[in-house]
Amino acid sequence: MHSVHHRLIAVAFAVATAPAVAAQPAADSAAGFPSRPLRMIVPFTPSGPNDQLARMVGAKLTEAWGQQVVVDNRPGAGTVIGTELAVRSPADGHTMLMISLSTAVNSVLQKKLPFDTAKDLVPLINLALSPNILVVHPAVAANNVAALLTLAKARPGEIIYASGGAGSTTHLSGELLANMGGVKMTHVPYKGANPATLDILGGRVSCMFGTILPTLPHVKSGKLRAIGISSLKRAPALPDVPAIAETLPGFEAVSFYGVAVPAGVPKAVMNKLNAEMARIITAADTREQLRQQGADAVGDTPAEFTAFFRKQMSKWAKVINEAGLQAQ
Repeated sequence: MHSVHHRLIAVAFAVATAPAVAAQPAADSAAGFPSRPLRMIVPFTPSGPNDQLARMVGAKLTEAWGQQVVVDNRPGAGTVIGTELAVRSPADGHTMLMISLSTAVNSVLQKKLPFDTAKDLVPLINLALSPNILVVHPAVAANNVAALLTLAKARPGEIIYASGGAGSTTHLSGELLANMGGVKMTHVPYKGANPATLDILGGRVSCMFGTILPTLPHVKSGKLRAIGISSLKRAPALPDVPAIAETLPGFEAVSFYGVAVPAGVPKAVMNKLNAEMARIITAADTREQLRQQGADAVGDTPAEFTAFFRKQMSKWAKVINEAGLQAQ
């Protein structure tokens, strides 16, 4: 009887301590991380907003952890080349990928992808959000969004809008405008925002959605006219430019810049990466730097960013399918 009682106590003790023992490795699995240099894959050419953010955050991670963060630019195939490289990398947290709207819409725009965006990638953190500005060439007889839509209704397909590429935020913002405004406009994709801007400045296209930073100087110099902003509310950088949502309620088309990791990275490692990046991006100096570039720092949790990313995937899938778009 005595030995049975002792055995019961021993079993009870084992049961009571088991969760603590089992939880130990998980808690410690991020202790030695990072153990070597980290790689941040940017699926775009250098000097764009994704690249700039990757370098800014990477430099501060290097400072904090003493491990070099190597920014690896792998442009091409509408972000597919860089994304495939990331999902094929070891899922240990040492390889990360910059993700944006292009990543979210690829599964709809491209017939066959070498990976499953929803399964093979785990959104880690949304670093920043940035609205785009709708600008027209001064020769276009439209001082506001309503006037542009009236013009487009009267001349179906004659209003030509430029974008930085098929499936980019600047392209899909235009599709959403035509869709919600009930008009037909003609889209001309360019290989980046720079050549698109040159053609609107030259009057070869009527309008375009541009990212704030490179477009603002042309608005201030009077070479382009800003008639709307793509966020739900007006932007602090352009308080006099109405939100398109003031004319088309619910209109919202913002660029987001986030980081993802290949599926399978231990939760403790993900949490460590997320916490450090959130600290970096929400620091007062970083916030101010982003604000001057027309962007807002985010710094959310993996769960929040995953929910946001999935919402973006379904929202834009609807726009793409209704417009009958395909990657070019």
